[in-house]
Amino acid sequence: MGSEPAYTRMQVDERRAQLLKLGAELFTRYSYDELTMARIAREAGISKPLLYHYFSSKQEYFRATLADAAEELQRQIEPAPELPPLEQLDRALEGFLGWIEHNSAAYLKLIESASSLPDVRALVDGVRSRTVERILGGIFGDEPPPPRVRAAALGWLWFMDGAIQDWLRHRDFDRGELKGLLMGALAGTLMAAGAGERAAALAG
Repeated sequence: MGSEPAYTRMQVDERRAQLLKLGAELFTRYSYDELTMARIAREAGISKPLLYHYFSSKQEYFRATLADAAEELQRQIEPAPELPPLEQLDRALEGFLGWIEHNSAAYLKLIESASSLPDVRALVDGVRSRTVERILGGIFGDEPPPPRVRAAALGWLWFMDGAIQDWLRHRDFDRGELKGLLMGALAGTLMAAGAGERAAALAG
């Protein structure tokens, strides 16, 4: 009896994890349209049929790669329930910026792709929505926030994206200054929307 092919001896979960790690690199190095399943298989050193065994299409592979990165990021920004809401936000923002600093090329590619790829746009929009819910939940609890405050919180996230992209491209001030800028902008935005007293009470 012939020996079993090498790829069948590797655990399925381990192989999938390796492919997702490779995907994070490939989709950063190349545009979505430049990659084909045949090219991905060559980069992975496996056959094209084996790649299709794990992912039915390039779109599914791309989506899985993004979901894996999102899960990693989620672990970095998981809230600590024992802390006051604004301290939770401060810690989550520190984790978020730390992840971005170590994955800057992937983050920039993600934001650039969001304008043209529906899967990426849906992922980014979902992250923004959950972040707004977390901010508003910390300020208002179960009470529905005023519409202006909801709009202000969402607008701050767009400001944050722009500020982070500028920081990644220039790197002419440090991460602590960036976090201070973002927290200050959030406080000012909430104050302009009429939630200043709430935010001040939380900060105290």
